[in-house]
Amino acid sequence: MSIKPKKYNFFQRFGRAFKFNITKLLRSPGGARKVSLGFALGLGLEMLVLSTGSLIYILFVPIVRLAKGSLPASIIGNVIGKLTLLPVILIPFAKTLGKLIFPMKVHLGRGHKSSFSFQKLIHGDFHSLVSVLHGGFHTLIGMTIFGVILGTCSYFIVYHFYEKEKAKRLKKRRNKHELTLKSVKQNYI
Repeated sequence: MSIKPKKYNFFQRFGRAFKFNITKLLRSPGGARKVSLGFALGLGLEMLVLSTGSLIYILFVPIVRLAKGSLPASIIGNVIGKLTLLPVILIPFAKTLGKLIFPMKVHLGRGHKSSFSFQKLIHGDFHSLVSVLHGGFHTLIGMTIFGVILGTCSYFIVYHFYEKEKAKRLKKRRNKHELTLKSVKQNYI
């Protein structure tokens, strides 16, 4: 007679996997710093997506890996940045800020205005990339500054909540251990 393992539906498996990965993140060494840094990088890099024509995603994983942040946390930060629509809201302010910081106009010469194409970029033609950056150079400067500011703020916020959750979990574990010890003492008396 064989025992059949319990089958879980998709949503139960997804929930269990999510819970398992959160637990792994909470127990990882240097977890608070790693998770906070990953989230901050994800949110900060999201500010650059529109002004770089989504080309920042080419550097997304290497930046997170080099900074030794958590990739899942950076993806979560990136998605939260998308859902809040902050990059769209901040674009006019970023352009003004960029013009304040770098008041000169950028001149690239004639013949560089072309539509962007990944195929041209792969074959080594960077004129389309230059034209994308030329159209929003001041916006790129402003959004970089906003990305640094929002990333720094989110680092400290996520770090605080992470440590608070960790302390709550440890307190819960300590209380459970004390209750177990009390019940064992009462059983022996």
